[in-house]
Amino acid sequence: MKLVVGVGLRANTPYAELRALVDSALKEAPGDVQLIVTVTSKEAELALHRLADDLNAELRAIPPNELAEQTPPNPSEHVEQLTGTPSVAEAAVLAVGAELILPKRRSANATAAIGRLPAPGYQPADREVVHRVIAERRDVRRGFLNLPIDNDLLTRVLESAHRAPSVGLSQPWDFLVIRDLATRRKVHDLATAQRDAFAASLPDDRRAKFDGLKIEAILDTPVNIAVTCDPGRGGRHVLGRHADPRTTWFSAAIAIQNLWLAARAEGLGVGWVSFFEPAEVADVLDLPAHIELVGYLCVGYVEEFAAAPELVRSGWAKRRPLEWAIHHEEWGRREASIVEDAIQAGHNAVQAVGQRVRLIVGGDKADLQQADALVIDLTPTKPQADFGVLWRPARTPAEAVEFGVEIARDLALQGVGQLVVQLADPSAEATALAHGLEVGASACGLTHSRA
Repeated sequence: MKLVVGVGLRANTPYAELRALVDSALKEAPGDVQLIVTVTSKEAELALHRLADDLNAELRAIPPNELAEQTPPNPSEHVEQLTGTPSVAEAAVLAVGAELILPKRRSANATAAIGRLPAPGYQPADREVVHRVIAERRDVRRGFLNLPIDNDLLTRVLESAHRAPSVGLSQPWDFLVIRDLATRRKVHDLATAQRDAFAASLPDDRRAKFDGLKIEAILDTPVNIAVTCDPGRGGRHVLGRHADPRTTWFSAAIAIQNLWLAARAEGLGVGWVSFFEPAEVADVLDLPAHIELVGYLCVGYVEEFAAAPELVRSGWAKRRPLEWAIHHEEWGRREASIVEDAIQAGHNAVQAVGQRVRLIVGGDKADLQQADALVIDLTPTKPQADFGVLWRPARTPAEAVEFGVEIARDLALQGVGQLVVQLADPSAEATALAHGLEVGASACGLTHSRA
């Protein structure tokens, strides 16, 4: 355990007294002392320098105003009168980001407190590289180059994927590396068929925009990688899986993220293809029956990594702001009320242009005959999965309003420009949710009306 010792002392405190105090404190909280911290007015004390030398620790001094910003458990008005801060020893521990594990101990002329230092993070330049790789990762489908991938490089990327965390260290993934053109053509044919089926399901305006998107690079890349999952790997007693079996598939997805980031760092583009039925691809790849496909990746060198995701650049979708996604302590508690925020945003919203969606609040699947229909189900029983049905069992009308705002905002991010709200349920929650849809629509500049 790496420790920090916070020290307060009077001028000319004898070294023997200070050392005895610190040794006594370290018997209560033993560990490796890395740092000794005090207030700047005491940094010249010889006893402190000798203590640092004897313990082979760094000596650091902190201004009293910074110490005064801390909240130690044992502040003292007398100490504040003398030093300008209500605490020295305990505040010094807290000021360097340590956990206070032993409150101050006293001798005739000194105080000492012990803290536990956290493991260090990376240096700023190294941290920047990590965050940069995450920010610049792209789902690439265009601009691949006809260049081979070195086996050593590919192994490095797969090694990073293989280091992903997994439930119970079960490592349920495998990586099927596919270079054979005939196999890739079969997978490509499956993706093309699914693309056509999806296009046929879209409203006309949305389909026109979709026609300009490229959804895969199966034949454009020298390497395809099928990432699979063995749900039973590790047997019956995999630690952490018994309560939530989904953690097995989550683990495989994390491996894909690791692969993606490592590939970006190596200058390789990766595109994840999801336009096919997994079972059909499994047949093409001749996977064993118990192995499930999680992701199909197209990997290769690219001419550039775009500054923004293709779906953003094409106008198909926008990123969801971080503040929409952060809740504090309980669901819905954000830094600012999303309803009030939406009302304010509505005053200055710019008119949006995009597809029309008809929202049927309190409807059911029978209402999905039109391609532009979207049903909002408020019943307490979860309906059968259907992307045309949003299940929002609001517990109160206030929560229903928030759900409505969220739905409208999220639809705006997906290129919707017009909402038609149809109320099929007279309940207070349904009425409130419809109101929330209108508030959210106004905030995003969406045209909205009632059917």
